Amino acid sequence: MRSNTHAALLDAGIRALAESRWTDAKQSFEAALRKHEVPAALEGLSWAGWWLDDAALVFDSRDRAYRLYRQRRQTTDAARMAIWLAIDHLDFNGAVAVASGWLRRAGRLLKEVEPAPEHGWLAFQEGYLAMTTGDVATAMVRAREAAETGRRFRIADLEMLGLALEGSALVASTRVADGMRCLDEATATALEGEASVPISCAWAFCFLVSSCLDVRDYQRAYDWSDRIAEFAERHESRYMLGFCRSHYGAVHLSRGRWADAEAEILKAIEAYERSRPAMAGDALGWLAELRRRQGRLDEAAALLVRAGDSLGSRLCQARLALDRGLDGRAIELAERCVRQMPEGSPQVAPALELLVRARAARGDLAEAASAASDLMATAERADTSPMRAGALVAEGLLATARGDHDRARRALEDAVSGFERSGAVFDALTARLDLATVLVAMGRPESAEAEARVALRGLEALGAEQAVALARQLIGRRDVSRSRAPQALPITPREREVLRFVALGWTNRQIAAHLVVSEHTVHRHVTNLLRKLDVPSRSAAAALAARSGLLPYEAP
Repeated sequence: MRSNTHAALLDAGIRALAESRWTDAKQSFEAALRKHEVPAALEGLSWAGWWLDDAALVFDSRDRAYRLYRQRRQTTDAARMAIWLAIDHLDFNGAVAVASGWLRRAGRLLKEVEPAPEHGWLAFQEGYLAMTTGDVATAMVRAREAAETGRRFRIADLEMLGLALEGSALVASTRVADGMRCLDEATATALEGEASVPISCAWAFCFLVSSCLDVRDYQRAYDWSDRIAEFAERHESRYMLGFCRSHYGAVHLSRGRWADAEAEILKAIEAYERSRPAMAGDALGWLAELRRRQGRLDEAAALLVRAGDSLGSRLCQARLALDRGLDGRAIELAERCVRQMPEGSPQVAPALELLVRARAARGDLAEAASAASDLMATAERADTSPMRAGALVAEGLLATARGDHDRARRALEDAVSGFERSGAVFDALTARLDLATVLVAMGRPESAEAEARVALRGLEALGAEQAVALARQLIGRRDVSRSRAPQALPITPREREVLRFVALGWTNRQIAAHLVVSEHTVHRHVTNLLRKLDVPSRSAAAALAARSGLLPYEAP
């Protein structure tokens, strides 16, 4: 029989956990285990280790607790340990296959017992794992099962987490308004302190802020972030602080507070690399995106190697390829992102934006139009101002490539306004550069210069060197093409021929078929044309051709 001292040590450990005194809890459980090894003490010790970011202690304690529960035929308790071991392997190591195996083991054990809260925890964890692998439909079903189990057994944690997971799944299905209502309610419940396991609150917060970023609802994320950070500080959780700082950084990045973004992201990387290195990838990806926007492309590429393979990393790689003029590589990476996203997910929007820009740059207008149509449909379902603005930029780029400059101007003007209303500073400034480029093509150099100067001031303040260079190029370009005669253009006869077809809106593929050459050859000619004529796009080259007397031109 256990002594009273042993029972007192167990009780002391449980009280310390409830009061967030993680070191005291660890010491109490360890003292109890020295007297008598029981699974309850090991389970308590595992939670102390979790909050102290001691991965070795977590895995050892939970594995031993699982085995002891099994030996004692305490099947429900053993299943609970299997569930938490699953999420630990995902959390600390990013081991999806191992996590899936432990969940299947837990499910097999729970088939042997009467309904219990552990069935709800299993449903939640299965839904959570489904979300990480893009299976939104399964996540929705499991979320509702978890919430219902929570209500049945009056477990606040389960009801809250089921609601949060359902909200995240709804947002991922572009039912954004319904999803955000669920997430707001779940987060409010978490902050009331009703949960018996504080990590439940952390997960609810994760779902909310991640969903906000997916649909670029930066204001909502910002509104909640201070309260979430206060909760993390109170529980002295490096894991939760790492998460908060990573997403704080993402919000600051979008709102043009780049110094603050860098500080928060660097703190997040430090926190993750000391406690959960498998989770550092997202923060490294955000830092890479910051470096890319700053024009520090080599540093961005090096960070992406450290970040590993993820949606965010692939998107940043695609943007980086586009920055370097590697349109084909950008298209490959963006298409891969689209293929691997659930159909209709708002997360697909950045990849579609990239596809439109890269396809339009290459003159692949049919493919660009298809991506732009999908993007507009996604933005309309999500119904947030930044996503609508992103779709308008795509519409403007496509119209520009088709030579419909007035339509492009209207779309880009509306995009600038949409980004500015939502506080997406960098996006608004780069949209102004797109607008200035269109105005150049329309023969309105004074208006183009005015837009470029506004962009230049903002981009210089941010430190976006590559975009600053483009703004200065646009400002420096007075309408010199008005005085150029056709023979004054510094191009070869073959390039002149290609330029005529570009001005007519032909794609590289169409030009190649007519000239009986490869698409690669046409792409090379177009690249040389843009460089020699000192113009930023096919549409600007077309406008120059028209004003230089190369048009009208009758297509064969």
